[in-house]
Amino acid sequence: MRALFTFLIACFLTGPLISYSQSISSQPNIVPSTGKITGKLTLVDGQPYGSASVSLLEIKKSTLTNDKGNYSFNSLADGTYTIKIQVLGAAEIDIAVKVVSGQTTIANYQLTRENIQALQEVTIAGNTNRLSQKESIYIARLPLKNLENPQVYNTVPKELITEQMATDLGSITKNIPGASIPVIANQGRVTYFSRGFETEPNARNGVAGQAFSSIDVANLERVEAIKGPSATLFGNSVSSSYGGLLNRVTKKPYNDFGGQVDYFGGSWNYNRVAFDVNTPINADKTALFRLNGATTYQKTFADQGYTNNISIDPSFSYQINDRLSLLVDIEFGQETGTSVVRFNPYTGGGTVANPKIRNIATMGFPYNRTFMSNDLTYTTQMLNIFTQLNYKISDKWTSQTIISRARSNIKGDITALTGRTDSTLRPNVISGTTSFIATNIQQNFIGDFKVAGLRNRLVVGADYYNNFNDFDRETVNLPDVNFIHTPASYRVSQFKVDSLSTKGSLRKEKNEDNTYSVYFSDVISLTDRLKVMGSLRASRYMYLGVYNLITGTTAGGLGAGGITAGPYNQNDLSQKLGAVYEVYKDHVSVFGNYMNGFFNDSGVAKDGSAFKAEHGNQLEFGVKSDVLDHKLVGTVSYYDIKVGNILRTDPTDANYSIQDGTQVSKGVEIELTANPFRGFNIVAGYAYNKSILTKTDPAEEGLRPADSGPARMLNFWFSYRMPTGDLQGLGVGFGGNSGSLSYQTNTNTSKVIIPGYTMFDASVFYDQPKWRIGFKVDNLTSEKAWSVRLTPQAPARFTANLSLKF
Repeated sequence: MRALFTFLIACFLTGPLISYSQSISSQPNIVPSTGKITGKLTLVDGQPYGSASVSLLEIKKSTLTNDKGNYSFNSLADGTYTIKIQVLGAAEIDIAVKVVSGQTTIANYQLTRENIQALQEVTIAGNTNRLSQKESIYIARLPLKNLENPQVYNTVPKELITEQMATDLGSITKNIPGASIPVIANQGRVTYFSRGFETEPNARNGVAGQAFSSIDVANLERVEAIKGPSATLFGNSVSSSYGGLLNRVTKKPYNDFGGQVDYFGGSWNYNRVAFDVNTPINADKTALFRLNGATTYQKTFADQGYTNNISIDPSFSYQINDRLSLLVDIEFGQETGTSVVRFNPYTGGGTVANPKIRNIATMGFPYNRTFMSNDLTYTTQMLNIFTQLNYKISDKWTSQTIISRARSNIKGDITALTGRTDSTLRPNVISGTTSFIATNIQQNFIGDFKVAGLRNRLVVGADYYNNFNDFDRETVNLPDVNFIHTPASYRVSQFKVDSLSTKGSLRKEKNEDNTYSVYFSDVISLTDRLKVMGSLRASRYMYLGVYNLITGTTAGGLGAGGITAGPYNQNDLSQKLGAVYEVYKDHVSVFGNYMNGFFNDSGVAKDGSAFKAEHGNQLEFGVKSDVLDHKLVGTVSYYDIKVGNILRTDPTDANYSIQDGTQVSKGVEIELTANPFRGFNIVAGYAYNKSILTKTDPAEEGLRPADSGPARMLNFWFSYRMPTGDLQGLGVGFGGNSGSLSYQTNTNTSKVIIPGYTMFDASVFYDQPKWRIGFKVDNLTSEKAWSVRLTPQAPARFTANLSLKF
């Protein structure tokens, strides 16, 4: 914490020094006059382009375009000047202008390549459909338009987050087709579903950004759900699901002073204050600073439970010269709270001939009871540091260096409830500390050039990823209790847990792994409409083993002390192929892709052969559209994912595993954002997924995996905001999420059904240039619903919001 505040203080103290030193060194010996140069930088479609470097060569001054694409130079002497515009990934632009005392010279420029986008994230304003912002620099690691990209992805922009008054990651992911009810882990960590697989928010600004704790949304510019196995471009450490990955894009500094303060208050003592302050810290506006943060306290609708957190998220960018830029982005969060309910029902008592079928809605488990006390708390601390250095080597090549480090610490009590019979459960409490540290170092070279007359957009990179985990905790099992007829005074307290600590089981261990990768991805424009993509990653995975602090041995126990036992290495290749054809140039494209993902598996089979990496391959095709001046943007796709090399129990010896398991996940996804008439916006999605374990243990053969979520899901949000008149800015919103039934357990002898759900949200707001007020109701009808961990969802929740802008 001290280091964080030292960084902030240093930024504020060094800002004036930077400004002063540059003003001394860069001013020519001329008589000041009132001559002025202003201009605007736009894309080929007329959209403003922000954060581009603009220099005045004769006096060696530089600035950046703002989010409206504007720039200016003041107090210039009469004469002829040369303006140089630098955009990463594009050729230099030199413009000769003449300055006359007392006049303003206009020097506008429109870029000739429509898909140019700086490798340092910028905000491009002016889209007719304000809830549809598809263009991204992270999806393909190249400046590639959505219509040119053969991969499907969904974005949730800050405009939609603001309109829905979404203050947590789970509320944001409700806008992603197929996400289902978010799963809240015991430390506040959120996961969701994608294409039949549980998926975590492991990526931040395109690289490793794991957080084994709650993630505050105060600094989010948008969320990107990248669909399908994506290990080729992101590696399996970040893309840890065959369903895809969730990338959190953070807010970046811009070259103007501004900000916002928000207050939210609502049901169950919900109180939240968030802030966003941005300022240039030198006269030329090339050094910029932004600070986001929030603090939230809330109780739950249940009889016990609360969370109390704070986040501080500073970011600093510096256009060092017209070729070199630096971005530093920090994310700090700390939370104290109690675990959400996690119930694992009793699954015994059934046979293949007569399976036992239970339903969480009818088994008598209380909807609003935790069985725990508020003194069983955990404390988490999360620190993510992201540094990016961009250097424009030439008109055709750019270097991008990224260093990312993510740390999460957990201390205290984590709770769960395990069913013992159809009417009893056993509380479990895990006490102690856990640490997760991930380091990602990445070097990319990004080119845009022609070979034999064909345009190539190429990224070549090397990646190092280190993961370190440290566990020092104890699991305590409490006596069984009847959950249907529980005494009113029953509570599991810290005192009860401490009294049984000598009977608990210990986990004291450390583990670590390293991954070294090289990769490339090339998009070749065979014609103006037809583009093909070829990508390949080669990885070397080195697992250093699990070191047991109690026994002093590494997993496997070989040798004195076991120091050298347990580790293993695996080499893997991951491919990605794709093609896009723009049927209607810049408006409609058809695409197809083949993508691969993998997970490293340790151990040996009964015959002594080492296991290989598990792998998943996706085949997908579909249609993307962006028509009617961005008023209708959508994607329809069909995918088929086949997973192989899954470990399963050896049928000849239960002490071993064999690696011949398979799974199939296929389905259809539809995404739509529309602006049918001025002020009215639609965001909608539908997902159908069919997942089957095609070869596995007999208990699950031919069934849908229990952790696949609902087979059918629908999401929508309609909103209308008055575009003109005395009530301009007044708006209403209405939306909903629906999912079919799913399973917590699904075997041939036992099933635990989670019923389908339909939940509606509604809001009213009044948005003005200097302030905003809003009121929202989540789960309007108090629908009873459960996540896959059987965590009951909150009934109708009321939230009010007041925002002040400056």
